Amino acid sequence: MERFITDWPAYKKWNLDYIKDIAGDKEVPLYDDRPVNYKDGFNEPHAKMKLSEYIDLLKRKPTKYRIFLWNIFREVPALQNDYALPNFGLKLLKTMPMLFFGGTNSHTFMHYDIDFSNIFHFHFEGKKQCILFDQKQSKFLYKIPHSLIVREDIDFSNPDLKKWPALKKAKGWECELNHGEILYMPEGYWHYMRYITPGFSMSLRSITKNPINVVKALNNFIIMRQYDNLMRKLKGQKWIDWKNTQAIKNTK
Repeated sequence: MERFITDWPAYKKWNLDYIKDIAGDKEVPLYDDRPVNYKDGFNEPHAKMKLSEYIDLLKRKPTKYRIFLWNIFREVPALQNDYALPNFGLKLLKTMPMLFFGGTNSHTFMHYDIDFSNIFHFHFEGKKQCILFDQKQSKFLYKIPHSLIVREDIDFSNPDLKKWPALKKAKGWECELNHGEILYMPEGYWHYMRYITPGFSMSLRSITKNPINVVKALNNFIIMRQYDNLMRKLKGQKWIDWKNTQAIKNTK
């Protein structure tokens, strides 16, 4: 969606310099694209840094470090005055606006969200490549069992179709997000994000009301995630290696 938030103060104010000025003293969680390790906790950051130092890093050189699911508004409430909850016909969660930052060519793994929420992704500064797939394409994506991601060694911005031939059958959707544009990701959609240039985005979400997806979300929280954590403790890296191998077998 284009030209939807031009009346927001954030549309004119929000850039890396502004965020640095208003929240540069805050410590932020950082993530990169290292392969999953059995010792990693769920959404556990790989490093921490002052936001001002991180933004300086983004501007200085490419970095794999990203900020992921950070609720800056709890620490800097004044930023809430820069936007308003839009009426998209869905009830948006006011308490859960999340920010995402990344440097040139940093990316997320292809994944879908554990709670099957509808997501509205508002982009500020820079350019971002976004690739989406619906759940019907899961069988072609080399999905990792008992998780919400696919094989981490697939480069979705330039996939090796000889190594991953099933991707030829996957039918997805791609766009490039620019400042002030909004991407709607329906509940359960797979998404891959790559920062073409340094920038950041804000996500607002709406909880699913679809009974089937409510059950799937509860299963993810109560059964799938707990079982995966238990197997990591019992089998260690062998469990991660088995899942990666099984993803190929299942897809074939």
